[in-house]
Amino acid sequence: MIEQFRAMARNNVWSNHRLLNACAKLSDTEYRAKRVSFFPSIHLTLNHILIIDWYYIDALTRGGKGPALYADQEPFAQFADLAEAQRDSDLRLVGFCDGLDDAAVGGTVELVRSEGRRYVETTDRVLCHLFTHQTHHRGQVHAMLSGTSIAPPQLDEFFLAQDAGLRAEEMRALDFIEPTL
Repeated sequence: MIEQFRAMARNNVWSNHRLLNACAKLSDTEYRAKRVSFFPSIHLTLNHILIIDWYYIDALTRGGKGPALYADQEPFAQFADLAEAQRDSDLRLVGFCDGLDDAAVGGTVELVRSEGRRYVETTDRVLCHLFTHQTHHRGQVHAMLSGTSIAPPQLDEFFLAQDAGLRAEEMRALDFIEPTL
């Protein structure tokens, strides 16, 4: 499981890299345009992905900030600032996963919700939830991009050996070493 979590964290960085590079090409009007989705714009959906990442990573690392991290639903008004913060968050998650051992994966995480309720979950379940959340909302942004002048990037890839040459430039841009499974 530990190697799978490490691979998923790296895949998250790569997927966000592709998605944010596509979104960076949008005009501000297209980026903020009202669209059909759970969050009504690409801008608001990307902010949501980030703040929920912050929340779960904070819980996993016992940061203690809890619901304060998602109190502001739009912490970044400008795309460039949001993209930089997402990259920092993604790398923090990679660092967390790289530090996992058997005891940590089976350990507990306390999730504090805005109404003050506290829930105890296991680290492995919180990580699975976080990766599912990220994938779900990236898919929404991907669909919204289909209604813009920018083609959505391919996000349904993992680290298949047969595709290594196709992603080599992106891996260099990310200064990344691919996971070995």
